[in-house]
Amino acid sequence: MTRNHTLGVLCVLLSAILFSAKSVLVKLAYQYAIDAETLLVLRMLFSLPFFLGMLWLAHEPGKRLNRKEWLGVILAGGAGYYGAGILDFMGLAYISASLERLLLFMYPTLTVFLSALFLKTRITGRVWLAILVSYTGMLLVFSGDRSAHSPQLWLGSLLVFGGALAYAGYLVASGELMKTVGAARFTALALTVATACALLHFSIQGSWRALASLPAPLWGLCAALGFFCTFLPASLITQGIRHIGAASAALIGAVGPVFTLMMGAVFLDEKLTGVQIAGGIFVLAGVVMISFRPSPPEVAPE
Repeated sequence: MTRNHTLGVLCVLLSAILFSAKSVLVKLAYQYAIDAETLLVLRMLFSLPFFLGMLWLAHEPGKRLNRKEWLGVILAGGAGYYGAGILDFMGLAYISASLERLLLFMYPTLTVFLSALFLKTRITGRVWLAILVSYTGMLLVFSGDRSAHSPQLWLGSLLVFGGALAYAGYLVASGELMKTVGAARFTALALTVATACALLHFSIQGSWRALASLPAPLWGLCAALGFFCTFLPASLITQGIRHIGAASAALIGAVGPVFTLMMGAVFLDEKLTGVQIAGGIFVLAGVVMISFRPSPPEVAPE
């Protein structure tokens, strides 16, 4: 692998690990009887200062976005990132963190298909095999989930799948927009738009006064969600896409559910079965197949 490809793979892997911790932190936060809208707006507010700082550092005098680029950023941040976040948080109220992560990580396949549909990206035999191996593993892990008989399983699963589709759209859009907007600038703008959507949603349905009564541990969880599970992974995934492309980044990120299973077992007492462990090995195998491809990477210019 080239140096840029290796860097891209490492960025995506670290991003996937940090994103995986999000599911566990959200489940811990729900123990304080907080709703999805409040939790999401606090997550975005804690991440906003870092994205504004990134935007300031990435500012290039005289280089303004045109109308098409602004529309793309607004759609990516609003419908893509915010849409994925709110649907995912709502789904987590009904299903386990482990199952949520597996369903959400349908996005690698969705990203590949959306890239092929809209960007005419060719799906190679190696990628098809990686998809088959990775999602065979996910099905194995799903079959061992103890929440499978919950009456709310299908509602939660449908919400999370909707989040996966929205996030896949965000990744495809980001892969194209960062070529002209720039990686750091695009990430900062898109996540600022997502924060604005969260603020608008909360202003309509939530209560600002109620925030004052939230317990201190919950504020700590929201701060961790904002920095470690939003700002850092969003920045890393954007850099990863620059070096290896949206489709490959999404497939490598499929390692995320394995880490969620481990963290769920440690922090949420979500027990792992032998079938789930075997499934995790399959997922990792698929990720390795994508990570160590011999072809040169696609590098998007800043």
